[in-house]
Amino acid sequence: MERLLNLDEAAVCLGTSPRFPRRLIAQRRIRFVKVGRHVRIPESALVEFVAAGMVEPVDRANRQAS
Repeated sequence: MERLLNLDEAAVCLGTSPRFPRRLIAQRRIRFVKVGRHVRIPESALVEFVAAGMVEPVDRANRQAS
């Protein structure tokens, strides 16, 4: 079974305050699991969220002039 993180642990992984993962959950921007009244975030959901926001650098040497 995959490790489920509480909001504080998810915030540490993201390098933010616990308010940020709470907002992601409220806006349904990240997968989460409800265990009774507790909310947990799967580690893979954090990896997917970060990967979706990844911006690759532009290689200026191969970029054509506009």
